[in-house]
Amino acid sequence: MGSARSVLLGAAVLLAGCTTAGRPAPQAASPAAPQTASTAAPQTASSAVTASAGAASGATGCGSRVATGPLPDWADAGFSGSTRTPHVLGAHGEIVAVLFGHPLSRSRKHGTHNKILWVARPAATPPAATAPDALRITATLAGTGTRVTREVAGGPGPSIVDLPQAGCWHLELRWAGRTDVLDLVYEDS
Repeated sequence: MGSARSVLLGAAVLLAGCTTAGRPAPQAASPAAPQTASTAAPQTASSAVTASAGAASGATGCGSRVATGPLPDWADAGFSGSTRTPHVLGAHGEIVAVLFGHPLSRSRKHGTHNKILWVARPAATPPAATAPDALRITATLAGTGTRVTREVAGGPGPSIVDLPQAGCWHLELRWAGRTDVLDLVYEDS
């Protein structure tokens, strides 16, 4: 378990060192219970997914909310202080996407990236030897047939996840024989 914490600490330090200095993250909506796009209640202007997501096409009705409260205890190894960084918890509570590139954008400017640290809840049992090592992401743009796949080598950890269009993306995540889902909003910068 100690080596896993060391890996997470190293990943967090690496990503923190790469963030854009001087640009604070926008405030997000208050944390809410994770939802999938199929169970999400319609969004109103006062319950927008994020403070800036209203400008993103297709942002309304996006199920997963960006939280700015503390990370789950199992996901905060390597973070110090209040660990109040934008993040999205998977609908099944098995993974959290820590958004170092918040808000996410279809095209980034000034050398910034769509940086996401994927932290998986520790597994109750070790994965089967045949389980793939990579985190496989299948992303579907809400309301369209647009579907893309991305892969994070080595499983959950630091990544840059760029998607081709602005809007609400439903992500199906698979790693080490485990699965979860969440929605991320990409703005049209």
